[in-house]
Amino acid sequence: MARNYFTPPVLSLRFIPVWRRNYLVWKKLAIPAILGNLADPMLYMLGLGYGLGSLMPSVAGVPYITFLAAGTVCYSTMNSATFEVLYSGFSRMHVQKTWEAILNTPLTLDDVVLGELIWAATKSLLSGIAILVIIWALQLQASFWLSLWIIPVVVLIGFCFSGMGLVMNAVSPSYDFFLYYFTLVITPMVLLCGVFFPVSQMHPVLQNIAQFLPLTHAINLVRPLMLGNIPTQVWLHVLVLVAYGAVGFYLALGLTRKRLLS
Repeated sequence: MARNYFTPPVLSLRFIPVWRRNYLVWKKLAIPAILGNLADPMLYMLGLGYGLGSLMPSVAGVPYITFLAAGTVCYSTMNSATFEVLYSGFSRMHVQKTWEAILNTPLTLDDVVLGELIWAATKSLLSGIAILVIIWALQLQASFWLSLWIIPVVVLIGFCFSGMGLVMNAVSPSYDFFLYYFTLVITPMVLLCGVFFPVSQMHPVLQNIAQFLPLTHAINLVRPLMLGNIPTQVWLHVLVLVAYGAVGFYLALGLTRKRLLS
């Protein structure tokens, strides 16, 4: 009888040892890791914000660096979560055989994959907060108190892209395979979802496509908060991010069960 690998996940607090194990390993190289995650988005935000921003009066009624800051928070969080579940997660699963060792304990694969998801979301939260600290230092936000609501949004973004990335981790035969995901999924979202310029400036067809992409909904939550406004359609944006993350986790778990337990 064929085994059904896509049964509902069994969730419990047993994921915590997996999360803690990853945290303890990361803590040994925490400072270089944080600086590495900060370098790319900071260069984009400060270089383009002040460089390109000096050539234009404003974008969407605000200085370009202020407009770009919101996109950078989302971009940095997305990248951090994605890199963690792809490169680090694949190393633990396939190269280092860490998952195999954990599965020789009372923990199940459901616990391991959930632990990886929560850990990647945690690590992306640190990246998002680090960018927020720079934004606060430069006083790019319109309201400090409203900008604090960006922190729970960052958690949602990390959850969303961690779940999506775990799907690729489950089916990838090698590190090189991840380039397809970055080329066909991550990079188009960065260009289409409003990180560097308003979605409203694109062709209507591209605008319609952007509305189905999770990064668009993340930015639609973060940018108004950065500008001192309450986002519209909050629950729609939250639902889209949760749906992408939850469906991604479910598919990733089923595919990983098939890969490791068959």
